[in-house]
Amino acid sequence: MTPLDEIPNARIVEGSDGLLLEIDGQIVPNYDATIHPFAEGDVVTGNVVRIDNDEVLVDIGYKSEGVIPAGELSIRKSVDPHDEVELGEEVDALVLTKEDQDGRLILSKKRARFERAWRKIEAAAESGEPVDGRVIEVVKGGLIIDLGVRGFLPASLVDIRRVPNLDEYLDQTIECKVIELNRSRNNVVLSRRAVLEEQRKEDRERILDRLQPGQVVEGTISNIVDFGAFVDLDGIDGLIHISELSWSHVNHPSEILSIGDTVSVKVLDIDRQRQRISLGLKQTQEDPWQRVIDTYNIGDELEGTVTKVVTFGAFVEILDGVEGLVHISELSQQHVENPREIIQPGDDVRVKILEIDSERRRLSLSVKRVEDQVLPVRPIEPGAGDLDDMPELGLSEDVFADPALSEPAGELESPVAGSVATSVEVVDGGGEVGAELAGADGSVAAPTVDVAESVDAEPSDAEPSDAEPSDAEPEDEADAPEDEADAPEDEEPEAALEAAGDSGPGEPAA
Repeated sequence: MTPLDEIPNARIVEGSDGLLLEIDGQIVPNYDATIHPFAEGDVVTGNVVRIDNDEVLVDIGYKSEGVIPAGELSIRKSVDPHDEVELGEEVDALVLTKEDQDGRLILSKKRARFERAWRKIEAAAESGEPVDGRVIEVVKGGLIIDLGVRGFLPASLVDIRRVPNLDEYLDQTIECKVIELNRSRNNVVLSRRAVLEEQRKEDRERILDRLQPGQVVEGTISNIVDFGAFVDLDGIDGLIHISELSWSHVNHPSEILSIGDTVSVKVLDIDRQRQRISLGLKQTQEDPWQRVIDTYNIGDELEGTVTKVVTFGAFVEILDGVEGLVHISELSQQHVENPREIIQPGDDVRVKILEIDSERRRLSLSVKRVEDQVLPVRPIEPGAGDLDDMPELGLSEDVFADPALSEPAGELESPVAGSVATSVEVVDGGGEVGAELAGADGSVAAPTVDVAESVDAEPSDAEPSDAEPSDAEPEDEADAPEDEADAPEDEEPEAALEAAGDSGPGEPAA
């Protein structure tokens, strides 16, 4: 472009805005006046004059149209130029090359947006103001937002609560805050949750001011966890602890609630400083204990179902959510060692009310005091229940079956007829216990007896030739024989014989 002062005898025609020149009395167009000076890296403005499949032509007032390749139209990949611009549309573009090897002016629309977007994003990051962008991709872990640059919105920051399906946000324009910015890495991290929390802050304060303990409100179950359920109260969440869900026992909140359920709850407590609300669901339901107090009296007989059997008795449910305890002494007229001898979980029985403790919410029941009800004694299957953990001693059957044992090395002499020589062995490492009684003739008596430690003679060193210990290793075997071996020191040999029972020297004790 030639400067006007370098053209001899050239003068701008008045009223032409520099577009006409008078040279040697002739008026000619001033083409240079239509060309705006620019350099590579500048952002220029022009109108779209042509759209092809791989490029767009833009008139920026230069001697030739600028070319925007398809890859320089948008930050999105594999875009169709017809979807990005329209004929006659005014666009901004960054000058990449004023003249390439083919003499073309190469422009970039996405880089012009990039430069302007960075300035806008940097200003928003400093001021804390939100920015608007359109969701262009759903990727692993979040969303890609078009801000002129690619911004990343983590899935955990899309909403106040977890969003199960991010695809519903695709092509939507959303408002976010810039929480992290790195120009050198072109890294922009956004948060929509921060915008929503700020918008709802005033709503939460308004709701907290409106709520009062004891008030019954309606809400929606927003989340279920092991220790309870969260309820959305129009902008703020309250917690129903698992103990406040039902009057009956609840193993997990999902047994009675589902996400999205609408429930009526009672406000139990409000921590306004920490903005926490404690709610109760069972308080909005009828208290079954009140039905017990209003309906039943001591001495009434009613039907119930055994729910659990424990060592000290059994629990019987007489109403939904109300259980009473039948003590082991109230199960039968005869002595009961194990409650499962009389009842099992799931049994339907009649019980009599012995006591109603309304303050502690406890109910004492009896089975044996019900008239015309006698529950039969049933055998207990091995391994059933909490009480069937009696250990086995792990002794070989040969100890009880084979009376022909080897003679002991030494014989114990005692003034008492039928005196007893004892040998007790406790193996600490293996947990195996063997106990045997050898009579005067070397035969084996009971495997487990009380031992009179006051016998002066040494025990026999002989070991039965075919009585080998069992391979089993029960947990509690060492306790029983040791306890039985702890006889008083002043016990006479006759007491040892009496403790062994009436079995003969060659018979196992019953």
